[in-house]
Amino acid sequence: MPHIMEMMGKARVVVKDGKVMEVGAPEVEWCPLFVKLRGVQKMTPEEIRKNMEVRISELGMFTERRKLEFETTVVAFGASEVMMSGLKNGFLDTTVTACDGAGTVISSNPALVQGIGARMSGLIETEPIDAVIKGIEERGGTVLSPSTAAIDPAGGVRKAAELGHKKIAVTVADAETSRQVRKIEAGLGLNLLVIAVHVTGVSQEEAQGLLDNSDIVISCASKHIRELARPLVQVAAAIPLFALTQKGKELVIERAKNIESPILINTMELPVLPEHKQPKELI
Repeated sequence: MPHIMEMMGKARVVVKDGKVMEVGAPEVEWCPLFVKLRGVQKMTPEEIRKNMEVRISELGMFTERRKLEFETTVVAFGASEVMMSGLKNGFLDTTVTACDGAGTVISSNPALVQGIGARMSGLIETEPIDAVIKGIEERGGTVLSPSTAAIDPAGGVRKAAELGHKKIAVTVADAETSRQVRKIEAGLGLNLLVIAVHVTGVSQEEAQGLLDNSDIVISCASKHIRELARPLVQVAAAIPLFALTQKGKELVIERAKNIESPILINTMELPVLPEHKQPKELI
């Protein structure tokens, strides 16, 4: 079974044995994040292949050479960065995220959470890589399904609760999963922080379902998330992070405590979406 990830404008990329086998066409041509990080002015299959090859060579993504721990940040307020700060500051007990070569991972180690998530895009499916699973376990993480590397956020939340955790952050990428984890939260008396990721191209109904059940959403290139979100806090203007609840707002503030560069805090009507900064075209 190959590894499949959607990245850079939701292009489908297939990796097998550390090699990029297939690159689909992106649905978004221009992303301000990749202009800033990599100088990519137009997302093409060639640029996407190059970016995936860099992730494989630099990070060992989808291979047994996977670098699993680091605390350097790619963006100031990404999903992994806010979870890392939440763990460091005691706001969270643990996290449930997805890792290439392992699937769903439960981890309370801030450097492991950042190592797994900092360069992660939309992981669709992955197969077990023994060295990655062993590396995660050696760093205090728990792999939900070592034999299959299944991506199962709801199962991860149940497992985190079994391990004795209450304040749990979980990343979700679809409305049905966000509803499932909220049911588990209510049933088990947890304090769940739901972070919606990989939302480019979601339908209006799907966007509303995610907004109704999430504390934070990373807006990616989603037109409907931008139209429907009523955030309490917005971070950034190009690819905004929206905190939708008081808990989400507090986690963003925990992250802000750990940022060393100056931060502007202001009050205004949200969202703020300057047209020239948004990905083109939003979908």
